Amino acid sequence: MGKRSRQRQKNQNASRDDRDNAGWGAGYADIIKENKLFEDYYKEQGLIPEGEFDQFMEAMREPLPATIRITGYKSHAKEILHCLKEKYFKDIQELEIDSQKIEAPQPLSWYPDEQAWHTNMSRKLIRKSPLLEKFHQFLVSETESGNISRQEAVSMIPPLLLKIESHHKILDMCAAPGSKTAQLIEMLHSDMDVPFPEGFVIANDVDNKRCYLLVHQAKRLNSPCIMVVNHDASCIPTLQIDSGGMKDVLFYDRVLCDVPCSGDGTMRKNIDVWKKWTTSNSLHLHGLQLRIAVRGVEQLAVGGRMVYSTCSLNPIEDEAVIAALLEKSEGALELADASADLPGLKWMPGVTSWKLMTKEGQWFSDWSEVPSSRHTQIRPTMFPPKDPEKLAGLHLERCMRILPHHQNTGGFFVAVLVKKAPMPWNKRHPKVLPTNIPDVPRLLPEGSAEETEDGGPGGRGDGETETAGAPLAQEAAGKQDAVCGPPPSKKLRVFGYKEDPFVFLTEADPVFTTIQSFYDLSPDFPKLNVLTRTHEGKKRHLYMVSKELRNVLLNNGERMKVINTGVKVWSRNSDGEEFGCAFRLAQEGIYTLQPYIRSRIIRVSVEDIKVLLTQENPFLSKLENDAHAQAKQTGMGSIVLKYIPNPNDPSEPQCPIQLCGWRGKTSIRAFVPRNERFHYLRLLGVEVFRDKQSLGQKSRDGAKEAAAAGKGGELENGDGNGSLEPKTEGGNKEQQQLKDTKGAVAD
Repeated sequence: MGKRSRQRQKNQNASRDDRDNAGWGAGYADIIKENKLFEDYYKEQGLIPEGEFDQFMEAMREPLPATIRITGYKSHAKEILHCLKEKYFKDIQELEIDSQKIEAPQPLSWYPDEQAWHTNMSRKLIRKSPLLEKFHQFLVSETESGNISRQEAVSMIPPLLLKIESHHKILDMCAAPGSKTAQLIEMLHSDMDVPFPEGFVIANDVDNKRCYLLVHQAKRLNSPCIMVVNHDASCIPTLQIDSGGMKDVLFYDRVLCDVPCSGDGTMRKNIDVWKKWTTSNSLHLHGLQLRIAVRGVEQLAVGGRMVYSTCSLNPIEDEAVIAALLEKSEGALELADASADLPGLKWMPGVTSWKLMTKEGQWFSDWSEVPSSRHTQIRPTMFPPKDPEKLAGLHLERCMRILPHHQNTGGFFVAVLVKKAPMPWNKRHPKVLPTNIPDVPRLLPEGSAEETEDGGPGGRGDGETETAGAPLAQEAAGKQDAVCGPPPSKKLRVFGYKEDPFVFLTEADPVFTTIQSFYDLSPDFPKLNVLTRTHEGKKRHLYMVSKELRNVLLNNGERMKVINTGVKVWSRNSDGEEFGCAFRLAQEGIYTLQPYIRSRIIRVSVEDIKVLLTQENPFLSKLENDAHAQAKQTGMGSIVLKYIPNPNDPSEPQCPIQLCGWRGKTSIRAFVPRNERFHYLRLLGVEVFRDKQSLGQKSRDGAKEAAAAGKGGELENGDGNGSLEPKTEGGNKEQQQLKDTKGAVAD
């Protein structure tokens, strides 16, 4: 090893040790947490209560606590909370490391039902204790299976203030990486007995690559009511839907407008902001933030709510945007009073006066003071309204600013807007792009703006109103220099990745013939909601969306760029046809699909599930008598394994469990991804963990059958006795995941 390599390795090890002493996600230990411009700016603005500025700066320099949120819509959220409190938190309370008592995780006082928790444990501390290591593995595994989300505390606030109901149509304008989107989906599915809520979430992001991160987050929740799209939020297309045989404009009941910002509220987590922060960041972003907010309220239904939020404390990005938006609305919008919506949350009311500062340190209190040479960087909308009466009527004090030192969080700003009437530049419905104009590209890329309503203020950097009434073709041809003008159509070929089509099946599609009879689907099964991703060849996977999302997809396929939608419900397998059906059930969509399945369901007990999840292809005789009898009466092929809780036995999980399985000739197996296996085993009281090298298992004293299944050797299987496994698309992956389960189980 050369001298440079040794030095590089030494530096890497040193920086890793520094990070270990910080909270989870901390890094950049070599960055000095000082920025005089930042301190001078916020002292002058007077946002921090008198006498608290030193506390504020001290909190900004401390690592941010790690926060987790238990997925709220799943019926076993209570079981996960019980597992956390009884198995981990109770033991951690009594733990001492290096003669120091460990502070146990605490619930966020303002988050409902103790579904969110925070902890100050560092990586180094976690590595010192096997108990904390197991707790960390539990969090990682449950996060991957979608039952827990790692999310910053203040980031959880906007979805709560939206007050989501299951029938709401929701637009998340700047959604990536997707933690807030996940919350919105959970709220739609608050009633697990309803497989298809009437509402849906359309999650958008301008960055094509970040859209796939968004897909990954949403996929964990297995919802048929989420669609990920890729557009510039400041000119996201107006969509249309079919309503009683007529085309109508889609307006959203709820809009989440979490705009790009300078991020100075995230300094505790993103430490490089300390050296990069300058006042010019907010000046550059203000125009974009206002355009996105304007576009959001344009798409909002009258009576709907929009939450505007940033992770910046800067009034230029916060109150200035809200004030400009309210002024432009001419009474169509009002700030809602959300002070009572989150009891326990500490926040500061919005301010009504603020100043601008350039990066050179020059201050401006009013637009009239700004020299003409700076008019391109500084706009009138960045200043508070002059008229005291008008300013008081805006009720900017209803905005909420969360300061880091009040509840040991990041910095955040949030405002709740209610739409009372159509926007003044939109007294009639917005235009929907005709699909028969040859000069205009039909699939609009991220920069298109045909949907800016009647030339509304969404089209310019400073938010000024464009001239209304320009012909559509002329508008598309003439806006070459505007932010929202569509580029030449040839650029469509290189805009991101080419997506497979979304093709809905007809009720008469031949694939339904065998599926219908094999699974005995109920007459109300919505066949029209089933789609595939190919026009030609064999259908590999079948997906389902809600009726409302189907409506959106069918009427806007060439108007928007859809990245992903639907939940997988069936996958083709090569052996299925000889048993009567070429498609096996997919675990991702089992909770969506199962209410419509009337046959091939085997009721199983807790002990049956333990066997199925810890052994590969156990013999049918391994099941308890009731399940064994049902399995013998069921033909070979794909099955549903269903556990129904017994309310008279509180020692067992009090939530339903449904697993996809395969009935072989003499054996049976569960088709469940590894992390979901671990999740269900934990619910059943089986402790699951892996050592740091993922090479084996640490079994506790007295481990019986479950541990025996994992003792370093091969798991039991019935392959040699006539078990027929489905050879599926991706089947090897599932088999490998099942093998990964061995060596990770201790009873």
